[in-house]
Parts: sequence; structure tokens; C-alpha cells
Amino acid sequence: MNATPQAPRISWLQHALTIGVAARSIYLARRLRAGREVERQEATRRELQRGLALTEFGRAQGIRAALAAKEFRERVPLRTYESLAPWIERMKRGETDVLWPGRCRYFAISSGTTVGRTKYLPITAEMLAHFRRAGLDSLSFYVHRAGSAQVFGGRHLMLGGSVALAPLGGANARDALAGDLSGIAALHLPRWVERHLYEPGREIARLSDWPEKLRAIALRTARRDVRLLAGIPTWILIFAETLRAVTGEKTLQAVWPGLRCVVHGGVPLAPFARELRAVLGPGVHFHEVFPASEAFIAAQDGEPEAGLRLLTDAGIFYEFLPLSQFDESRLPELGAKAVTLGDVQCGVDYALLLTTPGGLCRYVIGDVVRFVSTRPPRLVYVGRTRLQLSAFGEHVIEKEITDALAAVCARRGLSIVNFHVAPEFVDSAAARKTGRHEWWIELKTPGAACFDPAQAADEIDRELQRLNDDYEAKRKGGALARPRVHLVPDGTFERWLRARGKWGGQNKTPRCSSDRGLADELKRELDRAARSEMARTI
Repeated sequence: MNATPQAPRISWLQHALTIGVAARSIYLARRLRAGREVERQEATRRELQRGLALTEFGRAQGIRAALAAKEFRERVPLRTYESLAPWIERMKRGETDVLWPGRCRYFAISSGTTVGRTKYLPITAEMLAHFRRAGLDSLSFYVHRAGSAQVFGGRHLMLGGSVALAPLGGANARDALAGDLSGIAALHLPRWVERHLYEPGREIARLSDWPEKLRAIALRTARRDVRLLAGIPTWILIFAETLRAVTGEKTLQAVWPGLRCVVHGGVPLAPFARELRAVLGPGVHFHEVFPASEAFIAAQDGEPEAGLRLLTDAGIFYEFLPLSQFDESRLPELGAKAVTLGDVQCGVDYALLLTTPGGLCRYVIGDVVRFVSTRPPRLVYVGRTRLQLSAFGEHVIEKEITDALAAVCARRGLSIVNFHVAPEFVDSAAARKTGRHEWWIELKTPGAACFDPAQAADEIDRELQRLNDDYEAKRKGGALARPRVHLVPDGTFERWLRARGKWGGQNKTPRCSSDRGLADELKRELDRAARSEMARTI
């Protein structure tokens, strides 16, 4: 069908909201220009310590409300989810004052990427307040950049997880519920936000079947005045195909003339930017955010190359451990080596640490960041602590891998669907005397015909040598062979995700790994597909 959005009908509340948000964006900009981020972070640390001191965890760690910053760093060890898991299990059973004062009813399920242990992250009332404030600050950044609050005159479509939460069960669980963070947050929206801004509505948001959900969203919103769209780039592209199938329109802006802002985060935009611009239409701005189930960390407040502004005044205390000193097996010894915002340096890669009002204390979130400026504090995401590619000592990070492939595909005008990189080790039986990187790449069908894997391997190799000195040294020294590239058939990564129940929502594919776990699974998937095709041919 050819859908034409109804003429926008702006309510008096939306008029008031646009005025209020515009005023708030001006106030926030003035506040940020005044600086004082380091002082705000210190005030946040003291406030969080007061809460932690009232908990069993805090008492076990010797945390007192008046603990000085130096004592805090030296006394309290860094922790991963695994070391906090026994405490969180107690919270899930309904115990009070464990990691944070009171009882926690909600837990955000997160695995970060589609591999690894599933995490249950405590979402307290204070954490919900943090997400609300940080989200509003982020949109205020956008309003100030755009010079207009008109996105608040229409609907905001969130391509998030299901709001259908699952009871944790157990005799002492006290009605504890778990689910996607976006679903938990949607359930706690103010009534007026649900009525005047939020899409796709609670009923559709409850759906867990992703294709069914996307079609329901498309049918509901095709004639609505959507002005802001938020989601992971890969899922925005998939939704755009569904909306085009429903409406017959080529771009989202043809369906929603008022669409002005696309909020994205979770994965780097570069591999998908060209295709996104084509499906969105002219005049739509990108607004990048750095969200996680543990906290809303940063948001764009200027041009993309300026990095993302660290949200220093939204209830989270940040610390930064130089990646050169990061060793997960030695975390209890490394607490004193972490630095606070006042001591970070530009160009240094840091493992990000959080202390939150959900009870995560000096928590190693697993993300690696790099500051591009310190006054004001702006950073970029460069990868995961556990998703570096360094099987041969090359120390290649996720950002370099993504940038290399994005540069090659941009020159060729190709659109990326998904990809993964893994090491291919020395194998005497296969007469392979030197290790190398193995790339698994899925492209949009129109570009696949002109993609020569051997030539692409040479181009990717050159890009990585330009981006990473260690990789260049290993290649020129003969310790690392030329990479190998596989072009995989359409739907390969989708089938892999579906097989693990990870299709839709906020799920992401790991871009790289220093082991072959995912690569070998992809190889088995391709072998099965090849056997099936041969059987059909016979």
C-alpha cells in the first residue's frame, strides 16, 4: 500500500514539551560550558559511597560514607560480573541491602554480545532515574545541535526489546522480574510519554517474535507522525525493509515526512552509514549514543568526529584502567592503577570501570574507550576487553577491524550485513606454517557479485597495516600471513543468531575473537548449507 502520514496534530502538551526541552537544552549547554565535570564526578563518588556503605557488600569491602578517594581506590578491588554473581543471586532471591540499599525487583538480561555468560544486572529505582536523566540529557544535546525541538512534536519509535518480563521464580524471589533493559525502561515511562511520544505502544512492544514485531510496528506507525527513530543500525535497516514492503515507499522519510533524528548506538555506524542514508532520506540527522545495560555512558554533543560527551552528572562514577595494564586474571591487584576523569589522557586506550546506584562497584564493564579530548571529556568506543584479536601478538582492536572493512567497502560502494574475524592457526597437516586472520563477511546481494575475496583480502591487509603498528610489524616480519576472506551467503549470520535465540532486540554479533569458537560454528553452518544444496540438486 502507499501510505501517506496523517497531517500532524500537535497537542498542547507537545507544544509545551518542545518549549521545555528547548529551554532545557540551552540550560544544559551553558552548564556544560562551565566545565566542573571532575568536581561533579567526585560528588557522585561520595553520594554512591553513602549508599554502598549501607549494604552487606559495602561492609565486607570496608566502604564507609566518608572514605577518601585514595582509600577507595586502594581498598576496593575491581570486579567483573563473575565475581559479583553470588551477590546478585542473593538479590534475585529477594534479599535486601545486598549490593544496594533495599530490595531490587528488576534485572536487565544482557550478554553484551551473543557469546558468553548471560548477565542479570540489578535495575533499582535509582538506576531507572539515571536512565531517564541520561536519556533526556542525550536528547537535549541533539536539540541544541539541531537548533530545534520539533522532534518532540511527534512520535519517538524505539526498536527495543520486549516489555514482556519473565518472573525469576523461586520461593523467595518476591516477584522479581527479568528482561531487556529497554523493556524495563518502557514499563516505567510516565503516562504522558506513553500517550504523546512513545511508539510502538505497550501491546506491540510485548511481542518477542522479531519478524512479527517488525511488521506490527510498520502497520501501526505507517500513518503516524514519527519524528525520531532509535535502534541498532543493523536492526534499523531490517525494519526499513519491512516498512518499505508495507508502504511501497523507498525511504523512511517518504513515509514519515517529519522524521529528523535517528538515534543509534551499540555498534559502529561506519559499515552501515551509506545504506542507512539511502533508506532514511535527505535531512535526517544521526545522533550517536553510548548505552549499556549497566549505564548510559555518553552521547553526541557535536560533530561525529568530536567523539561522545561523557555523562558526568547522571549518577554514575567512572574510572579508567589503561588497557596496557589490564589483565583480567590480576584485577584484585590493579585497583590503585585506575585513574579518574581528572587524570585521563587523550589517545590512551582505557578499560572502562563503573560504580552505579544499582550496586555495581568498580565494575569492569568490558568496554574499551579512548578520549579524543579531556576538556570537555569526549571519548570514542574502540572495542571490548574480551574481543580483541591478538592470537599472534598483533593487538588489533574491534574499532580497527571495523574501520578497515568499512574503508574497503566504502571505496567499492558495498553494503555490509555482518562480519566476524578470527585467527587461523599454524597447521602442519594443512601445510600452513604461518598463522593469519580469517574474515567471514556477508554483503548485500547487489554488491556480492563484484566482491573478489582475494583482492579484498589485500585491501583489508593494507588498511590494517596503516591502522595498527603491531599488525604491520607482524606482517612485514613474516610472523603473520596475508588474511583470508570468505564471502558467506545471504542469511548466514541471521541463521547463526536465530539458532541461539538472539535474533532481534539489542543482540549483536562479536566482530572479532582471539579464538575460533564462532568461526568454526560459521564453517559448520556453511558446510550444512552446502550439503543441503547438494542434496536438493541431486
